[in-house]
Amino acid sequence: MKTVLSLISAIIRTDSYKFSQWVQYPAGTEYVSSYIESRGGEDESVFFGLQAFMKDYLTTPITMKDVDRAEKIVTAHGLPFNREGWEIIVNEYNGMLPVEIEAVPEGTVMPTHNVQVQVVNTDPRLWWLTSYLETALLRGVWYPSTVATKSRKMKKLIKAALEKTSDVPVDAQINFKLHDFGARGASSTETAILGGMAHLVNFMGTDTAEALVGVMEYYNTDEVVGFSIPASEHSTITSWGRENEVKAFENMIDQFAGEGKLYACVSDSFDIYKACSELWGTALKDKIINSGGTLVVRPDSGDPTIVPIEVLEILLEKFGYTVNSKGFKVLPSYIRVIQGDGISEKSLPIILENIISAGISVENIAFGMGGGLLQAWNRDTLKYAMKASALKGPDGVWRGFSKDPISDRGKKSKEGRLALVKEHGLGNAPYIRTVPEDYIAEFGATNLLRPVFKNGMILIEDTFAAIRERAKEGV
Repeated sequence: MKTVLSLISAIIRTDSYKFSQWVQYPAGTEYVSSYIESRGGEDESVFFGLQAFMKDYLTTPITMKDVDRAEKIVTAHGLPFNREGWEIIVNEYNGMLPVEIEAVPEGTVMPTHNVQVQVVNTDPRLWWLTSYLETALLRGVWYPSTVATKSRKMKKLIKAALEKTSDVPVDAQINFKLHDFGARGASSTETAILGGMAHLVNFMGTDTAEALVGVMEYYNTDEVVGFSIPASEHSTITSWGRENEVKAFENMIDQFAGEGKLYACVSDSFDIYKACSELWGTALKDKIINSGGTLVVRPDSGDPTIVPIEVLEILLEKFGYTVNSKGFKVLPSYIRVIQGDGISEKSLPIILENIISAGISVENIAFGMGGGLLQAWNRDTLKYAMKASALKGPDGVWRGFSKDPISDRGKKSKEGRLALVKEHGLGNAPYIRTVPEDYIAEFGATNLLRPVFKNGMILIEDTFAAIRERAKEGV
């Protein structure tokens, strides 16, 4: 049985009002150029996800059956249907979309308010196709780029806290300091894959297993690029009964401890403070020390800005600590904490500051982020938009145009065919800016926008390793 998604072709993957727009452009229009940008929300963004979109949605040919189905739906839906245009695509282009897409390399960290993608039709009879793709193409870019941007922001916060409180080199620990707990809170498998991959651009810890397959398939690697550890959930603890919680904890040690091993145990099923003080810190203390490996205690309820600090303080009291060269307390290597409840871009900096204020090194703790990582965002988070900016007629001259609403100057769009360049300003500091396309030839500049797709063919494919390297810039 076919899934509903398999029945939705590129013809239907759009907003309904697009069906009527092929007759709305000026007479004689042959080419329309559009671009995608983040119009704010943060100072910078990480571009990511276009390659996955192209592989999923731009390499599957449209068939005449798709055209027939779409015509039936669209006309019954109350809108005109451009059958002639879609028949050209099926009959003359083997069902592949005659458009060219340029884009900045994935993983690029760049100031917002700059072009990231530029699209133009390649057949003058199909001028309407560029804007028709807005819904699907923008959706394929804004979400993974937003998750990658926010994940990187968390990385910078944690890195700064580690540099302030830890003697251990940051590069040796930062990759596993923010763990993706978001799979169950994602709205769909596709969301989990795209958001999970976006987080893996910046970190290596994840429990969103679907994202591992996504990276392998979309970014051409046989390697698993994300990792996790054995961990309990409340059912595996509470099923032993309240009176046997210590036995459930001991079973975790028996099953997963050992030299070089890490394992996590949720410890708030009944009383997190008793669990840390009397069970882990007293009854099982010697076993934890002698069994090898590292136990990661997980509180999972209460105020996330307070409870993990209280847990750390109990464990410091029970297991002892050293004071590093920066004056912060460090637990023995066999015990750590992970806070996976209530982590968001608002709570994380407060938690970090509270840990630092308590004189505790941030190397003692890691964080798990669920809905706050994969589901907290929308298109307006980074103000993503795709706008048409130029058209060309039989005279072969591009004519720029834009919107400039008096009621919201932040929505002013760019005009003309665009390019993206990296230049050097005061103190030779590099910066990225959007320029007219003619600027490239006039000044001999390098356009950071690369042709990545044309008429059904993917022209450039990035490796995930290369994307990760780009995203490290400035962290």
